[in-house]
Amino acid sequence: MNIASLVVRAFPADFPEVIEALKKIPGVELHGSSTEKGSIVITIEDGAGWSVTDSILAVNLAPKVQGLTVAYEYTDAGLELTEV
Repeated sequence: MNIASLVVRAFPADFPEVIEALKKIPGVELHGSSTEKGSIVITIEDGAGWSVTDSILAVNLAPKVQGLTVAYEYTDAGLELTEV
């Protein structure tokens, strides 16, 4: 499992268009927004056929997105238990 939390920056007037674009990106879930700060908070989880990295790139390239910040990232890859 891979998951990331992002803060997406956009002009408040562009929020409707940005949110519609974000909803079309695999693994994206919207959690809130602030027109005062010009930010939208999302998480991205990997799934069959896409990776978190691909979805982060798609968010960054979405129309009207001014930028993004990765606030948190988690992966359980490599955490397999090994007997000592």
